[in-house]
Amino acid sequence: MKQLLLPFLLLLFGGQRSSACPNLCSCHGGRVDCSGKYLTSSSLPVSFPAGTTELHLHNNQLTTLPNGLLDGLTSLRSVSLHGNPWVCDCGILYLRGWLLRQPTTNTAHLGVNCSSPPPMRGRLVVYLTEEEVLESCHYWYCDLALVSQVCLFVFVVLQAALLVALVVFLKRFERLSKVARRTTEESFMAGDNLRENEYAPLKDSDI
Repeated sequence: MKQLLLPFLLLLFGGQRSSACPNLCSCHGGRVDCSGKYLTSSSLPVSFPAGTTELHLHNNQLTTLPNGLLDGLTSLRSVSLHGNPWVCDCGILYLRGWLLRQPTTNTAHLGVNCSSPPPMRGRLVVYLTEEEVLESCHYWYCDLALVSQVCLFVFVVLQAALLVALVVFLKRFERLSKVARRTTEESFMAGDNLRENEYAPLKDSDI
């Protein structure tokens, strides 16, 4: 009985989660409205109700859409995505691909313009070529590689400086140790000579 109850509970609660209206959004039937909520790509809901037919994401702060976000919405008929500062680099590939797969009658691509990088500002995302997007990715990777090389160079220089400082410290410590040892030996020798000088009159008086 327990073996049958567990799958039933998982199915029941899983279905409730899939039909729940996301936070900060309003839902009415198959219409999910998340517009004008200042949503960013990181604060965007990770899923929407399975029966969503209309999805409004316009007038937010979205720069990309997470991969696969819209793929499971099989009943989706319209999406509004305008009024967002889309960044047309590697992260825009999923949205571009999804828009290209939509029927020509679907107007989801309208108003989905690039805000950056500057060479693509104002361009419709759906009309970007893959080469253009990949080229922006290359620039991004090159900048990242340059920063990594600079950081590595600085790290190596710091390590070399620390090594030189350590060698100088050890040599100075060795020199100070020799001076201290020599001073100690001289002190002992001076003490011995002083004691000999003190005993010399006594020996003479004995004679």
